[in-house]
Amino acid sequence: MTCKHVDAAELRVPTPAQSVYREDCTQCFDSIDDPAGLNVCLYCFNGGCCADRNHARIHYEASRHPLVLNIRRTRKKTKRDEPPQKISKLAIAAETEEDRYDTKTEVRCYECGTGDVDKNSGKLPAVVDGVLKANTFAKQAEVQAWEQEITACEHTLCLQQESARRIESQTLGHCSMCDLRENLWLCLECGNLGCGRQQFGGIGGNSHGLKHTEVSSHAVAVKLGSLTPDGTADIYCYACNEERTDPELAAHLRHWGINIAEREKTEKSLTEMQIEQNLRWEFSMTTEDGKELKPIFGEGFTGLKNLGNSCYLASILQCLFSTPAFAARYFHPADPPPAVPHPAEDLETQMRKVADGLLSGRYSYADSDVIASVDSPYVPHQKGLAPAMLKHLIGRGHEEFSTMRQQDAFELFLHLLKLVTRSQHPSPAQDPVKAFRFVTEQRLQCISCNRVRYRTDEQDNISIPVPVRRKLRVVNGDDSDEKPKDEFEAVSLKECLDTFTGAEEVELTCPACNSKAGFTKRSLFKTFPDVLAVNARRFELVNWVPTKLDVPVVVDDEPFNLDSYMSSGQQDGEELLPEDVDATTVNRFIPNATAVEQLEAMGFPRVRCEKALQATGNGDAEIAMNWLFSHMEDPDIDTPLDAGGPSSGGPSPSVDAESVEMMSAMGIGAPQARKALKETGGDVSRAVDWVFNHPDDQGDFEDESGNNTAIVDGESVGKEIAGSSDLPAKFALRSIVCHKGASIHAGHYVAFIRKFLPDEKSEAWVLYNDEKVVKAVDVEEMKKFAYVYFFSRV
Repeated sequence: MTCKHVDAAELRVPTPAQSVYREDCTQCFDSIDDPAGLNVCLYCFNGGCCADRNHARIHYEASRHPLVLNIRRTRKKTKRDEPPQKISKLAIAAETEEDRYDTKTEVRCYECGTGDVDKNSGKLPAVVDGVLKANTFAKQAEVQAWEQEITACEHTLCLQQESARRIESQTLGHCSMCDLRENLWLCLECGNLGCGRQQFGGIGGNSHGLKHTEVSSHAVAVKLGSLTPDGTADIYCYACNEERTDPELAAHLRHWGINIAEREKTEKSLTEMQIEQNLRWEFSMTTEDGKELKPIFGEGFTGLKNLGNSCYLASILQCLFSTPAFAARYFHPADPPPAVPHPAEDLETQMRKVADGLLSGRYSYADSDVIASVDSPYVPHQKGLAPAMLKHLIGRGHEEFSTMRQQDAFELFLHLLKLVTRSQHPSPAQDPVKAFRFVTEQRLQCISCNRVRYRTDEQDNISIPVPVRRKLRVVNGDDSDEKPKDEFEAVSLKECLDTFTGAEEVELTCPACNSKAGFTKRSLFKTFPDVLAVNARRFELVNWVPTKLDVPVVVDDEPFNLDSYMSSGQQDGEELLPEDVDATTVNRFIPNATAVEQLEAMGFPRVRCEKALQATGNGDAEIAMNWLFSHMEDPDIDTPLDAGGPSSGGPSPSVDAESVEMMSAMGIGAPQARKALKETGGDVSRAVDWVFNHPDDQGDFEDESGNNTAIVDGESVGKEIAGSSDLPAKFALRSIVCHKGASIHAGHYVAFIRKFLPDEKSEAWVLYNDEKVVKAVDVEEMKKFAYVYFFSRV
């Protein structure tokens, strides 16, 4: 059928830098695998579902972009062998998308009401072909994240080229040592064409490019089929044996008569193939006797695909959206989606999309594309949802979370809470992070004169030290050279909390009696949250490297009482330390001498050591070291420490309400604005720089006087104290994030959550292992070694 819009000036082929959302809807997880398929806007390449929710039409009504490409994909049936083979090593089949799927496309026009526009008319052939060949948004984001790890080297920066000769662009001939015409690598030094190694996906290669470099010692080559007009390409340095970048690639190619602007990408890049390989790893979910764990389906039992080292994100999202606060804030299946021009770039939209995906049960069903043999007891797991758009938003601008490396799940949790708090929560919606917030009260008492001072701080988590007691090793006469693994005595959660809230002595000079005997310091709860997030620190420094310790922590399922950890506040007869100017010395920061010595032994300057200890609680050299590595580029990293400044608890400079409002208009949250203005003497320009240099700082949730007030629309209003002081304060364990591996930056994360299962009357533990959701076994053992615990108040 004909359509008057096929020659519209706005129709353009997507560039390699543009995001094409052709896999799932930007506002829900309906996808091209659904019977109705997905409508991809041919103007802005937004993906919209076209079934009952019809987000594609909502997009048209808002944007007036009439033409869409409907894509419907069906999986070719695969049969699972019986019994499932135990995976002993990585085995990857050479299988293309065409081998796995049948895909049908159709151009539709909303304005003309045409359901099958001729794809060969007007600009459609090029635009449709460009959409189908473009990387999906998820893969594009992953490629960009991997590419951030690739840098130039001395061999690409100092490349010397031989006499020029012309190589025909696009018609590249064949390898100089064989007849292969694909997977060809051009030596940038001499212009030789050599085939690469045999690669994933059935791409042939005889490694003649490598043989050439062994003979000639030429180090740098570029994969010609990966060249794009934007100047991206696979560049490999054989001397470094690493992928590299070449800042002068266009000039180096021009030397051989190749105009990069005329190039067309014809083959997958190494990064794209690596991602495809990573995502095809599969691991069986079995019990110790070899039986597969039975999958669970239904509302609240939806898994998340591993996007490549993204299990840290999946485990935290599962735990967060199992809390009533996050579910109430973001799960609104009956409401229309937020009216925003770019839903894929909107945090509110993506959080609601993930909430709907995880909680609605709409996507929780067995993968119908997998068929077990007749005699097999195997029940297919679900496909799982790919939260690629949310992952991109969470990681955008963040040094670590924007990469494809494995990350610390607890750090991700803190980062996500900060993003949620900074986002808008229009009435009657409330910030769900409030459920995690509470107030601690620190009590300082002079050892000599017994005068006291109280200070309160708002928090949304606690990080508790786990006492380490090694068991005695038994010598059994084994002559093996292998070092025996350390074993540790189990500790109780109460012991960890006792250590966390226990009194300690600090070296301070008393402003009242001038005694240098020091103070005792103790922090207790002033209020309790609805959800208490606890990070168990099981690490110690071994040769200055943080090493994970398998210390078991015993945590019961039964509720436990925290009343004994409640601060009683100022007592009758207690005399407060004076509040005059000189009294600020009681809060003067004195760095931990042992930790400073350890950090200086690593080579860090003393100023940096003291600054890191002040920023991390003045206790642990390992935590301070990690802070230093994360803040090496801070412009004020070598500025001498102001031990009596605002950050050490002394009087803070006043904060102008207009300055806070000005920074809020820039998208900076009020808590961060107040903290930045205090740290920079009220200078807005410097305060903005401070915010960008301290992205992980939660900010100041109290006004300049320290009272429970806040600035709203330029006026001081009452501020609700976080948490509740009501007793009893009973908490029960609701979910845990567990980690397997020697380092929190490697290995694998999973989540365990207590829920009512379908057709069962009592709660049970459910394991969320990426897209696999099963009734858990051996939970007691996993609880002992959890990395993050979430307790709910009962």
